[in-house]
Amino acid sequence: MNLGQWIGLIAIVLSLYILWQIRDVLLLMFAAVVIATTLNRLAKRFQRTGMKRGLAVLIAVSLFFGVIVSFFWIVVPPFITQFHELTYRVPKGLQVFNASLDNLKAGVPPQLAPYIPDIDGLIKQAQPFVNKALGNSLAFLSGSLEAVLKILLVLVLTGMFLADPQAYRKLFIRLFPSFYRRRVDGILDKCELSLEGWVSGAAIAMLYVGVTSMIGLLILGIPSALALSVLSGFMNLIPNLGPTISLIPGLAIALLDAPWKAAAVFGLYFLVQQTEGNFITPMIMAHQVSLLPAVTLIAQLFFLTFFGPLGLLLALPLTVVAKIWTQEVLIKDVLDEWGKKPERETEFIIVRDDFSEPSNLKGEKVVSENHPSSEDEPHIDNMHQQDLTDN
Repeated sequence: MNLGQWIGLIAIVLSLYILWQIRDVLLLMFAAVVIATTLNRLAKRFQRTGMKRGLAVLIAVSLFFGVIVSFFWIVVPPFITQFHELTYRVPKGLQVFNASLDNLKAGVPPQLAPYIPDIDGLIKQAQPFVNKALGNSLAFLSGSLEAVLKILLVLVLTGMFLADPQAYRKLFIRLFPSFYRRRVDGILDKCELSLEGWVSGAAIAMLYVGVTSMIGLLILGIPSALALSVLSGFMNLIPNLGPTISLIPGLAIALLDAPWKAAAVFGLYFLVQQTEGNFITPMIMAHQVSLLPAVTLIAQLFFLTFFGPLGLLLALPLTVVAKIWTQEVLIKDVLDEWGKKPERETEFIIVRDDFSEPSNLKGEKVVSENHPSSEDEPHIDNMHQQDLTDN
């Protein structure tokens, strides 16, 4: 490696180190990009009706803040009250469940008793993970001022991105070589479409899970139905892990009334998740957000480990964007084209004549194929070759 290559390598390593140090800020920027992309797509739909850009953006932002204010005004106060009841009822429900398991162990043969799960043992095994998750959550929410500043930063960045999205888009595209900028612009279009599909699908699926869960819990007569349904709706933003976590409080509270209610709650949650996963989400998102379940789970664990609770919440959109860039750049543009020689017809004009009489030139065209070319070099359309011979 020469000196220039060493300098380039050192610059790449330092850039990666700096990006790693500011990963929390980059995550907040990505959250702002997701919100701005969604509001920008909504504003574009208003513009199609003949509305001006400024008014369309104002209506989109007003709807966004209207939903947030309505949520905190209507849902949050009763949710806080019922959440305090959850903190009292869930431990009692776990105690009842543990007592039921002890009675079951007493009635089964001694050979099968070790295979019956022990709640206390499971809690002790899960304690390190729970402490780590709670520690990250408390660290994230411990400073109210820091949390408010992060929210304000996301909102301010969202407003800036939404005010002039094309300027920031062009600035990002200019970071790439000139011959690849048109390709990057197309990749950004695919990312924007996929993010819109994820946001709309996640919002509708979250609303469906919350409403259907609350209706089912009210029919079964489960206390704290509103808090449990809101928790189920929000946990639905986290695939795989979220629905499982939201099931535990509902089962614990149902056990306080009757064991059959716990089975009914389990059946209700199972039915809601199956209908949401097999009908609602595929119908809304179509094939815009198609990820393998194992890839989704691995991505969630990765972003939770390195970015905390906010990384877990944004794991799916981050994975969607990473999938698009990997598929378009690494697979299609690099791996699929590896070793290929692009074919392009190039015209050669071979001139044979006496050098002393240029007026009697005679031309002959020869077409050559399999002429390699590079996208980053100017195209050579005509190549002249003179054969100077003695008559």
